[in-house]
Amino acid sequence: MIKVYRKTATIKAEQFDCSDEMVNRYGLIDRGGHIVDGLHVDNMCFVPTLEGKMKINLHDWIATGANGEHWPIEDDVFKKTYAELPVIPNYVAEYIDYMKSSYRDIWDAIHYPFRSNKVDKYMEDNSGTFARAWLDGYQTEEDK
Repeated sequence: MIKVYRKTATIKAEQFDCSDEMVNRYGLIDRGGHIVDGLHVDNMCFVPTLEGKMKINLHDWIATGANGEHWPIEDDVFKKTYAELPVIPNYVAEYIDYMKSSYRDIWDAIHYPFRSNKVDKYMEDNSGTFARAWLDGYQTEEDK
C-alpha cells in the first residue's frame, strides 16, 4: 500500500545568483564559463555534493542540510517543495519552547491560562502563524 509522507527536516537555502561571493562561499567549481562584472556566466558552475559534482544554473537554489552538506535544487522544484519558516517574535519563540519543554501540546499552549497578555494578543492576531511555527519550526525576528 502506498503511503503519503512529508519532509520533516528543515534546510537552509539561498538562490544562486552566479556571483563570485556565492561561488567562493559554497566552494563551487567553475568549469569553462567566464566571468562578466563579477558574475559567472554560461551556466558552468557545479556544486560539490555527497554524490559528486552537480551542475547549478542561475536562479536554482543551493540547499544546506543539517550536517553542512550542499546540493542544488531547480527553482521550480524548490518552489513546489519548500516554504520559508514563519518569522515570530522572540517572546513567542520562548513561549513555544517553554510549552514544548514542559511536554505540552498545541491544545495546551492555546488554552494555557498563565501566558502573558503579549503572547495572548500575538496568538489572537496571528493564529495561523503561531500554529505553523509550533508544527514546522520558526525563525525569530532576530534571526532574519
